[in-house]
Amino acid sequence: MTPILLNHIILQPIFYIGAVVLLFLFGWKTQGRAPDIHRYVLIAAPHTSNWDFIFFLLIVFKLRLPVYWMGKDSMFRWPFKGILKRLGGIPVNRSEKNNVVSFMTKAFENSERLVITIAPSGARRNTGPWKTGFYHIAREAKVPIVCGFIDYQHKTIGIGPVFHPTGDMGADMDAIRAVYAPFSGRPSLSFTER
Repeated sequence: MTPILLNHIILQPIFYIGAVVLLFLFGWKTQGRAPDIHRYVLIAAPHTSNWDFIFFLLIVFKLRLPVYWMGKDSMFRWPFKGILKRLGGIPVNRSEKNNVVSFMTKAFENSERLVITIAPSGARRNTGPWKTGFYHIAREAKVPIVCGFIDYQHKTIGIGPVFHPTGDMGADMDAIRAVYAPFSGRPSLSFTER
């Protein structure tokens, strides 16, 4: 099970070249590399802007990661619905109490290769507690957590360390958050800056 367009034999090299060129033109650097693991949860943080999605897609293309990602269902409307799903998008209805953790755990159990990307903040903000669904998915599916990061101050995007959930969620979350301490999200514009 892999996203159709990300794994397409002709499109994959085009996406790769496009990502390399666009990152260069935007002046962004990349760090890290895809881990040699077939199944994991890739977290994407900090999530402070709609631009994060674009930059994370570019690193996915550059590293040729066949990832799935969860997004609010309002994103999956015409004319973008088809392309977003083919790029690995999974629509999530936040207003319904559905068991996303159980659904994703079963997906991992039934897949030899699966990478799911989740923004732990759950929304475009840089403050407040992270949602812990990504942690519960990784723990219940017995897969590691890989840190994906974006740093607007240094114009760097990349893949960081791999964490294996220990079951001590407080300690694990503290260790994961510490990875993101040096990174800054996209600053919001004040009225005087517009």
